[in-house]
Amino acid sequence: MNCPCGTGKAYDACCGRFHAGRPAPTAAQLMRSRYSAFVLRLDDYLRDTWHPGSCPGGPLTDEDTQWLELVVEDAFAGKAWDQEGVVQFVARYRDADGEGAIRERSRFVLEDGRWLYVDGVQLPA
Repeated sequence: MNCPCGTGKAYDACCGRFHAGRPAPTAAQLMRSRYSAFVLRLDDYLRDTWHPGSCPGGPLTDEDTQWLELVVEDAFAGKAWDQEGVVQFVARYRDADGEGAIRERSRFVLEDGRWLYVDGVQLPA
């Protein structure tokens, strides 16, 4: 199966390795793996990669939402030698109200050798 994140790679060679426990080496790869986790409804992975200071309680995925496509628009820093990174993306979805899109500029931090999602700013889609 191709990875849901849109790289065209096989899932096991892409986000699957991060879902299996390997830390994502960059903020952009973590963001892609988190999108795939939303597609696959992997709440535990989402919670494990969300900074504990900003992670909400309750379920993180919704069975009524079908994620359709991810487009990474830009990445700022977020490499293995950085402490922070920003990834801007658009994620298209379908739910009970029809199709929509989320455009976000997400902020990540590197802590103890692991990238974590901190928060994001919603942008006009």
